[in-house]
Amino acid sequence: MNIYRNLNEIANMSPTAVALGNFDGVHKGHQMLIRECVAVAKEKGLQPSVFTFTNHPVNEIAGKTVIKNIMTFEEKAEQLEKLGVENLFSPVFDDAIRTKSAFDFVKDILVNRFHTKHAVCGFNYRFGFKAEGDADRLAQLGREFGYGVSVIPEIRINGNTVSSTLIRTIIDEGKIDEYKDYTGRLYCIDGKVVQGKHLGRRIGFPTVNLSLDTTEAFPKNGVYITQTTVNKQKYQSITNVGNKPTVGEFAKNAETHIFDFDGDLYGQEVRIEFIKMLRPERKFDTLEDLQAEIHRNCLQAQEYFRTERSQS
Repeated sequence: MNIYRNLNEIANMSPTAVALGNFDGVHKGHQMLIRECVAVAKEKGLQPSVFTFTNHPVNEIAGKTVIKNIMTFEEKAEQLEKLGVENLFSPVFDDAIRTKSAFDFVKDILVNRFHTKHAVCGFNYRFGFKAEGDADRLAQLGREFGYGVSVIPEIRINGNTVSSTLIRTIIDEGKIDEYKDYTGRLYCIDGKVVQGKHLGRRIGFPTVNLSLDTTEAFPKNGVYITQTTVNKQKYQSITNVGNKPTVGEFAKNAETHIFDFDGDLYGQEVRIEFIKMLRPERKFDTLEDLQAEIHRNCLQAQEYFRTERSQS
């Protein structure tokens, strides 16, 4: 997949079908939109492409983090490529783009830069200065500039309209087992293993530690059944997300105890996939009480994996 982080990098682009949106979380609504884009591109001999922004427009306008990212840019690009996207246009949302009228956005970017012959958007898509443009305006301009438009209706699952906002709420409330219902995959954290305080090792449960970016949406503090990928190998694991209140007050991080693994992972990239929450984080009276609870949680996680294996 070709990735363009600057519009000035784009020259002599072949005609495209372009999916428009933020695509944070690449949920099932996004997936339907992108599959439509890829299908139209195949039918019409176009390059299936996505136009989004590296930063969230709401945060840029507010000048601070108002909306947290569900996934990193790299994770988003990975999912888009799996769906068949060939070009990812992802510039920074800046004043030059923010102040473009809906007409100029279409003329300058979609038509002149991307050579768009078909655009695909969601039912609630907005674009242009002060979000003046909507799906109807996109279609109207399409008739003027000679491109087609597909508008994807809302998708409802479990009685809920699928949206990035809904998924952020699921993450924030620790309902991580519902994440797959709306995205088709497990919620995950990718990151580099950093040095911890070695408390886990001292109490018999060595962990790998990932620092967490405060601009990203992370699960409610608690203990989760997880699986951890190291060098393309998956291991069963258990992960605590939180501030470790029993031993002090620390910045929020993720500590993962990997079952049946022995090795030094400092500095290595790992992926932690979250399956379900076992319990919220809480403060224990003693380290011994914490140790006993971790042991109990490990047994619960291992029983979960045994049950899943026997049913598969």
